[in-house]
Amino acid sequence: MKNVAVVGMSNTEGKPANFVPKYLIENGYNVIPVNPTTTEVLGRKSYSKVSDVPEQVDIVDVFRRSEDVPPVVDDAIKKKGIKVIWMQSGIYNQEAEIKAKENGIDVVYNRCMKVEHSMLID
Repeated sequence: MKNVAVVGMSNTEGKPANFVPKYLIENGYNVIPVNPTTTEVLGRKSYSKVSDVPEQVDIVDVFRRSEDVPPVVDDAIKKKGIKVIWMQSGIYNQEAEIKAKENGIDVVYNRCMKVEHSMLID
């Protein structure tokens, strides 16, 4: 799974929503920014929502407040083919987890993709 849509991806250096996706790009992932407030992040076209992404998405990595996750999951379900909803460290929404799982999507929460990946390659 190499196609990662990052919801809430940021242009602000130093923010996890910037340095985590940058790390993923540097490690061979196809990172797709999803942020309705900007047209480009890290030199990549940004989309308003996951369902607007024209290419296949394997993982939806969420950098949004816990209470903002259910609409992200609803939109991801529309996209079809998404395998994982990943809620970053400090993010969890039970309603979103249940809905994703009911629609055949695995869920990871309160974990950082950068931290998890770095533990795998060390």
